[in-house]
Amino acid sequence: MREVRTTWLLVGGTALVLAVIPMLGLSPESMLLISLILIYGVFATGFDLAFGVTGLLSFGHAAMFGVGGYTLALGTIKLGWPFEAALLLAGLVGGLVAAAVGALSLRQKGIFFALTTLAVSQLLYILAGTKLRGLTGGVDGLTGVPRPALFGIDYDDDRNFYLYVAVVTVLLLAASALLRLSPLGQVLRGIRVNETRIEQLGWRVRGFQYFAFVVSGVYAGIAGGLLASLIFYVSPQTLTWNVSGEVLIVTLLGGVGTLLGPLVGVTVFELLKDELERLTPHWYGILGLIFVAATILMPRGVVGLVTTLTARLARRTP
Repeated sequence: MREVRTTWLLVGGTALVLAVIPMLGLSPESMLLISLILIYGVFATGFDLAFGVTGLLSFGHAAMFGVGGYTLALGTIKLGWPFEAALLLAGLVGGLVAAAVGALSLRQKGIFFALTTLAVSQLLYILAGTKLRGLTGGVDGLTGVPRPALFGIDYDDDRNFYLYVAVVTVLLLAASALLRLSPLGQVLRGIRVNETRIEQLGWRVRGFQYFAFVVSGVYAGIAGGLLASLIFYVSPQTLTWNVSGEVLIVTLLGGVGTLLGPLVGVTVFELLKDELERLTPHWYGILGLIFVAATILMPRGVVGLVTTLTARLARRTP
């Protein structure tokens, strides 16, 4: 009961913080950065459902992310679909790609599973840049990806588009919370802790892993679609291995298996990157060193560290 209360307090608190941000009078550039953080937060939240909750380490999650971006771009530009329909389709196609990748990859375990997902992602990257260039625009990508046109609001304004992204983020965060708290979520956690024991209890482990991976793909597809709309552009770069690597890094940084860990990790990562880019052209190397230090000093991530410190403080308080 305590976990349920804490989880919904976190969801409600996040919604409240996101609602207050537009009132702070931040610049359009800052609102754009926050929207970017939320979009990658959605991506990382979905990734954590597979990795942090179920224990499936994927090196190829960029496949669903990039395909989601292309789906929204093609649906709105080529087919003239409404934005919301194209965004839902992006999530659906992301799930379908995850279903195909999972059907192939889940025949393997551990690092072999991760490498299989990486191979599929890189294959899609090559196809998008070469063989499918008539559809994807090749290495140049697709430009002019539109933003929503809901209720007559001008979403080309970065502040308004932020609100759209914030609503989607809170809804998907709430859906993630429901899944984590459900009996299904408990089974998924059990698989991560002791897969053999869950099998002995009579559960079909591969079926549950497959489900978690597909749901993770839906989140990635929606995030990819939102990113394409945010920057009015999508290219094969969204399918590269470094995108998959970054989502793994931010999830570890924030706290694996925690509700807000992925979002916190993305926030820390993007703010550090934004600041270091201004200071030095060698920002990526410095960021890597910071990540290594954080992994050593905070093995449970930022959220894990905060939880530990809070618990210690509570014990010392009379």
